[in-house]
Amino acid sequence: MSTPRDPEEVTAAGAPAIAAVPPDTRMGAVHLSVSDLARSVAYYESAIGLHVHGRGDGRAALGAGGEDLLVLREEPGARPARGYSGLYHFALLVPERIDLARWLAHAAREEVPIVGVADHFVSEAIYLSDPDEHGIEVYWDRPREVWEGQVAERMTTLPLDVGDLLAVLGDPRSEPFDGLAGGTVMGHVHLRVAEIPATTAFYCDALGFGLMAAFGAQASFMSAGGYHHHLGANTWESRGNGRPPPGHATLEQVTIVLPQAADVDRLAREASAVGAEPERREDGVLVRDPSGNPVLLATRP
Repeated sequence: MSTPRDPEEVTAAGAPAIAAVPPDTRMGAVHLSVSDLARSVAYYESAIGLHVHGRGDGRAALGAGGEDLLVLREEPGARPARGYSGLYHFALLVPERIDLARWLAHAAREEVPIVGVADHFVSEAIYLSDPDEHGIEVYWDRPREVWEGQVAERMTTLPLDVGDLLAVLGDPRSEPFDGLAGGTVMGHVHLRVAEIPATTAFYCDALGFGLMAAFGAQASFMSAGGYHHHLGANTWESRGNGRPPPGHATLEQVTIVLPQAADVDRLAREASAVGAEPERREDGVLVRDPSGNPVLLATRP
């Protein structure tokens, strides 16, 4: 069978979420290594519309004017990490449909290369790949009352009606764009993993996320508070493979933002109980999932 081109390109089937993780848990900054920091910063500013919040010592932090959403670290000469566990894509959630339309109009005018576009019922999404082949999604959520309680049955991939999306603008050719809308957040992160059962057990049984939808042993989608998904995982490109060896541009950290320090401590204990060996740091507790993907449990960005 062919490999899906984007992470939600499945007709999902799964179970209702009963998540022990606090319902207001959300995703925070994604940290990546890149081969050429100047090139990557230029791409994320001009193509994606993020703004540099800070830069120095071979690093750059970017966002949409609020908290940092992306942190890049330069590793000169690093190669794309194809076929290994790591990042499939990170997903930037814009506040309103018109914000997604403005971004798409900008991408069309500037001839930004796009990997794919999709209507997932829960959302409308546009996919890209950065210069180091890190996957990116820019998306808008349909109102929660449209999809709540229907994620397992209805989250799928349909063709995106680009004309209908752009029709919310007066004139897409001249619609102003000076960056991603304020209020853009890290909506979800989709991971490449070695296997699904162990991954689902870690995030759902140990950390307490709810399983929202599953695609056999190929993909699963997990969330806090009944959201369609905060975390996705698939084996389409990485089945049986762990983290890449040194010298690759790769995922350095996913951040899960929890409401209270007690929540961090509790999840760290649960992770330790399944052998994840938590590492306490100043900014939170770092754990690694069964594929070796690094996850920071924190109470603040």
